[in-house]
Amino acid sequence: MSGKAGFVALFGWTNVGKSTLLNRLLGEKIAAVADVPQTTRTRILGALPLEDGGQVVFVDTPGLHEPKHALNRAMVETARRSLEGVDLAVLLVDAARGPGEGDRRGAHVLERAGVARIGVLNKIDRVQPKAKLLPMLEEVQSWGLDTWIPISALTGEGCDVLLREVTERLPEGEAPFARDFLTDQPERALAAEWIREKVLHHTRQEIPHATAVSVDSWKTREDGLLEIDATILVEREGQKAIVIGKGGALLKQIGSQARVELERFFEAKVMLRLWVRVAEEWREDRRTLRELGLEGDRHL
Repeated sequence: MSGKAGFVALFGWTNVGKSTLLNRLLGEKIAAVADVPQTTRTRILGALPLEDGGQVVFVDTPGLHEPKHALNRAMVETARRSLEGVDLAVLLVDAARGPGEGDRRGAHVLERAGVARIGVLNKIDRVQPKAKLLPMLEEVQSWGLDTWIPISALTGEGCDVLLREVTERLPEGEAPFARDFLTDQPERALAAEWIREKVLHHTRQEIPHATAVSVDSWKTREDGLLEIDATILVEREGQKAIVIGKGGALLKQIGSQARVELERFFEAKVMLRLWVRVAEEWREDRRTLRELGLEGDRHL
């Protein structure tokens, strides 16, 4: 059965809410969300089945930023390459912050890529009074996008309008994936990202970009219990002490909150064991980046 079907890139400067929007549109959490820049590090596919038998495949991309490490350079390159082969790009701008030079540069990237594009002013729940949106809309109208839609990915306001606009612009065709397909992320990758998300929430000022998570073992026991061992990487001993916390309290809290996410998604009881390891300058170590699946985009 065919209908509207295609690939839609969620694109923009860092920390504009792309992952929050992906989770909102899918009605399921597959992307880590944290109120710090550069939370998303790889391309993430999320598929939404449509009532007409079609399918929208959203492509969540790392946020554009000024890269300072090999990790960051790989993230920016992944974002740019994620535009290849998509039917439409959605440029997100943080309305609470207001349009900036980085957002304008993102619009230019889309223009050079030659992809059909629409714009979104996100986080309008944080804009009061709403009349403040009018000068923003006037400013971005000259950026060469087809239309601009104000939304709040956090509350859902305007997201139905956005989905309608997106669907109307897609071609007729067969769904790229099976109707029950949700994401291309392996189970281990999802688990690692949700653990890292909890680390970010608790250490947002101290170590947001110096940490990564590696899932070391994954075993389902005969009684259905899912056993997961994972290591949190940091770059310095001081960061390790922060993540562990006094008497191991913070690490226990991180593990407890991550386990709730894992049990909800995998619909199974989870035993999660976490360790913290210092790996100096891991963001510049290509071997470590490869092992973490962060050197470029392993899915492209």
